[in-house]
Amino acid sequence: MSRWRKRKAAWQRLWRELRLVGKGLLSTRHVIQAHIVPIRRCNLDCAYCNEYDDFSPPVPLERMFSRVDALGRLGATLITISGGEPLLHPQIEQIIARIRSTGAIAGMITNGFLLSVAKIEQLNEAGLDHLQISIDNLQPDEVSKKSLKTLDLRLQWLAEHALFHVNINSVVGGGVRNPQDALTIAERARALGLSSTVGIIHDGRGQLKPLDAESLRVFRAIRQMAKRSYARFNGFQEAIAEGRVNNWRCRAGARYLYVCEDGLVHYCSQQRGYPGKPVEQYTREDMAREYRTAKACAPACTVSCVHQTSLIDFWRDPQDLAPVGVPERELVQIEGLR
Repeated sequence: MSRWRKRKAAWQRLWRELRLVGKGLLSTRHVIQAHIVPIRRCNLDCAYCNEYDDFSPPVPLERMFSRVDALGRLGATLITISGGEPLLHPQIEQIIARIRSTGAIAGMITNGFLLSVAKIEQLNEAGLDHLQISIDNLQPDEVSKKSLKTLDLRLQWLAEHALFHVNINSVVGGGVRNPQDALTIAERARALGLSSTVGIIHDGRGQLKPLDAESLRVFRAIRQMAKRSYARFNGFQEAIAEGRVNNWRCRAGARYLYVCEDGLVHYCSQQRGYPGKPVEQYTREDMAREYRTAKACAPACTVSCVHQTSLIDFWRDPQDLAPVGVPERELVQIEGLR
């Protein structure tokens, strides 16, 4: 019965993902993916991360509902919950259910530490479609506690009980002491029947840092293992890994939105400060402007979700507008949140 339920959920999810791609190809006047933050606080303190603090309260549920509904009005086809650590929000399942009520695919990025069998079943019931956990090493160290040692049991629970798709993202780059760990983590994920991807740790503004020879070897080995799907169209990462810039059209602010805990729309998690407009007031006119606006940070950007979302429009519509009202430094740099 469990195998049948998983197979049914996978086929339903695939159908909705194909609809996402089809709708994205047919029209440019809706959001493809949005990230939304229900809490900035995190229960960990990974040294390389600039997306958390240790004191913020959860966003009240009614405010989250209002923001999710606003994204629904903008036609968002995928809404991913991030943080901070989203599982710290006491009503996270209700937020997921609200996302699903808009017709969007519901995703979540979590460190996994708060998962239990009971929590996984609650996420199933809420309708979660995708969950991603990044694992940084085999043993915890001063840089990151997100290790295979501390999370392996939770991966086993996910493999057995989750009806949603689970992806394990291992990382290479700055701060990773042993690049080979990433390959071991990817192999363990696949042995459990979970998908695996590899990410490159960026600097404090989401900009590229070339990989050393061993990290590059591991990066390429994991990419060869990755299952093929729309989310795996990440050829841009090869240039990043080699320290080369990418020539692409970043559609942040239009096809991709990042909504912070204050409910403001930003380009992405690493470039916060603009447009800086409440999502409830964000319009399709704002989206049309940002769709055609060139982003100065784009060539050296490593933020995969924005690259992948923008990929659907790479072949059409030039970006012939310059940013309007952007601060002199071009965007507010978010560092030192800890």
